[in-house]
Amino acid sequence: MKTLGKKNLIKNFAFSFLAQAISLLVSFVVNLVVPKFISEYQYAYWQMYVLYVGYVGVLHFGLLDGMLLRYSQYDYEELDKKLVRSQFAFLMTVTTVIAAVGIITAMLALGESYRLILIFVAVGVLSKNIVTYTSYLFQITNRIKKYAIVAISQRAFFGVATVVLLAAGVKDFYWFCIADLVGDLFAIALGFAFNRDLYLGSLISFRDTIREAGSNIGAGMLLLIANWSSMLLVGGAKMMVQWRWDELVFGQVSFSFSITNLFLSFVSAVSVVLFPSLKRMEPEKLPGLYKNLREAISLVLFFAMIFYFPGCWILKKWLPAYEASLQYLCILLPLIIFSSKVGLLTDNYLKAYRKEKQMLIVNLICVALAFGLFAFSAYVLNNMTVLLVSVVFVIMLRSVISEIIVMKTIKIKIVADFIIEIVMTVAFIGFAKMLPLWIGCGAYTAALLVYFAIKHKTIKNFFTGLRRKRQ
Repeated sequence: MKTLGKKNLIKNFAFSFLAQAISLLVSFVVNLVVPKFISEYQYAYWQMYVLYVGYVGVLHFGLLDGMLLRYSQYDYEELDKKLVRSQFAFLMTVTTVIAAVGIITAMLALGESYRLILIFVAVGVLSKNIVTYTSYLFQITNRIKKYAIVAISQRAFFGVATVVLLAAGVKDFYWFCIADLVGDLFAIALGFAFNRDLYLGSLISFRDTIREAGSNIGAGMLLLIANWSSMLLVGGAKMMVQWRWDELVFGQVSFSFSITNLFLSFVSAVSVVLFPSLKRMEPEKLPGLYKNLREAISLVLFFAMIFYFPGCWILKKWLPAYEASLQYLCILLPLIIFSSKVGLLTDNYLKAYRKEKQMLIVNLICVALAFGLFAFSAYVLNNMTVLLVSVVFVIMLRSVISEIIVMKTIKIKIVADFIIEIVMTVAFIGFAKMLPLWIGCGAYTAALLVYFAIKHKTIKNFFTGLRRKRQ
């Protein structure tokens, strides 16, 4: 096992950011260009597929998360490849059975549009989990360059296919589903080329395969539930909207969530690199790194939110049919602050310190609270605004509680920052929701200047550190 050097860490960040830059470009096309050329109903069906295929990763039942936790300290040459291949065989068997059941159910029980959605989601059970296996192999062994190549190829293929479909005048949502799944196959083929000996070859005995899978699932189940329950905080709100309101409303709300996800694209890039790096870092360096990263995230993302105002003006011109979505977007955008901290910092630190149980408890409590608030907002109040505010509140609560656990673990205090960030979040939503666009922009700019004044020492130290590194 090798300790990750600073130069390699920087290279890994660069490759991962490149992958996410391509992903961001593709997301831009999918989320901002596709709605311009297909009907609102077709876009809504496409978003239903996106919503539910996003959850098929839970169907490896913690196997891949367990591999990530148990094998992350090994380099590629040190992996027991026969053992790893046996886990791939187990994964293929389980996901193939689930996919077959899903396809049969769709053929027998559902109407045309929903039947197609379920069939594509069932195929995604197989393709998405194999892509995850491929990605985790690169992350586990810290081969971020190859991870980036596969990720870029997958997203670029899907992006090009989407542009070709739009240029050909395709209006039906299912072609975009097919393009997404074929992009998965492209990524799997590349992963096979890079990791052939982790797919094909002799296996350990069936009994040992089951025993090892049990160990991986046992190690990864808590992390799986913690991660996917956190996804339900947002996905659950979208499901509630789909169940309670019609397809057009669901499409408009999904559009708002999609724009929010554009801001979050780069967070996953850093997270991919950060967890293996944390596992290899000396424990005494972790607290200082946490404070530095946290300060940088807050400063950058609160500044980034100012682009909501000019972006809102542009989107009104580009997609007038989705003008109502922008009212939802101003409520949802602060999610980037708190989701980024959880995805980039607290979850990675809790995994590094093997605090999966605490992650699980926090997430399950927040999911239970979230679904109670979502159901009350949808079925009792019948109020979309209250539902979306509930999403922000619950994710903010999860972020704060998770950070408190990390604070106690690494012995730091950042309580004042919580208060400042909550005030900034409320200010942004209030200004964007209640004031005319450009007046709201001016008011938030003023609040941002006050925030920067409070954080002037942090900003000064940040730029001083950059100058020292260049010298």
